[in-house]
Amino acid sequence: MEKLMVSHSPHIQHEDTSRSIMVDVIIALAPIAVAGCILFGWKAAMLTAICVVSAVLTEYVCCKIMKRANSIGDCSAAVTGLILAMNLSPATKWWMAIIGSVVAIAVVKMMFGGLGHNFANPAITARIVLLVSFPSAMTTWVAPLGAAKLETSATDVTAIATPLSDAALSSGAYSYRQLFMGVVPGSIGETFSLLIILGALYLFARRVISPVTPFAMVGTVAVMSFVFGQDPLYMVLSGGLLFGAVFMATDYVTSPINWKGKLIFGIGCGLLTSLIRKFGYMPEGVSYAILLMNLLVPYINKITVPKPFGWEAAKK
Repeated sequence: MEKLMVSHSPHIQHEDTSRSIMVDVIIALAPIAVAGCILFGWKAAMLTAICVVSAVLTEYVCCKIMKRANSIGDCSAAVTGLILAMNLSPATKWWMAIIGSVVAIAVVKMMFGGLGHNFANPAITARIVLLVSFPSAMTTWVAPLGAAKLETSATDVTAIATPLSDAALSSGAYSYRQLFMGVVPGSIGETFSLLIILGALYLFARRVISPVTPFAMVGTVAVMSFVFGQDPLYMVLSGGLLFGAVFMATDYVTSPINWKGKLIFGIGCGLLTSLIRKFGYMPEGVSYAILLMNLLVPYINKITVPKPFGWEAAKK
């Protein structure tokens, strides 16, 4: 008589691994990174390399110090470094990029237990830390190849106006074509909308991410922009909305599990982004919106947990 083997869940196995998923994300990000390096020059390429290398080295050192198994082989640190680089201005100093990578990996990820245990998206948290610590450097933008050079003056810096800045919004400085093809000032990886959309389609086709959160987030921003009397398409293509919706709001660890939770999460991210853009002192709010919603994910999961098959509420 054969023994009946009983084990804990999960009972359904899948061929995908953490490494294969991260490799798919890197494949989707690669064209965006290459385009950003071409549009913004060698400094963008340098920042990208620094972020990836320092993120991987930081995880390696943390594993050694904490006496854990080496985890850099799962490629999650490389993905974090690459996403962080895509969120940086091309004018960011190289040592700031290293600080951001260390914060993302050592503080947000490894100190909370490593992959699968972080409370918030490491790259987003690192970007916000850098933005708060070095606001001038993080908000100094340069014009990419072929961009219209609309300049604005501040107290201590002269910068190029981004599509969401007051100067650009009031003058209509950038066309849909410029926004779609990435020839506008912004972070290294957030401007080329076409490649971001293609990356999203690849991840959808590979079933690496669900389209629920990106569509809910982008759709909410479009609706709110219409309500506020703004151009919905312009607001969707501007700033880091598309990049954030595809590559950061869909993070497995810091986003809800089921589709109802993903829908609520995406709508919440979209609402917060729209409110910060309209009423906040900063033109962009994607990172703050996603971070705030990350903190609510445990509660979203709790209220959207599906009922077990055959479950009935206790009769009072």
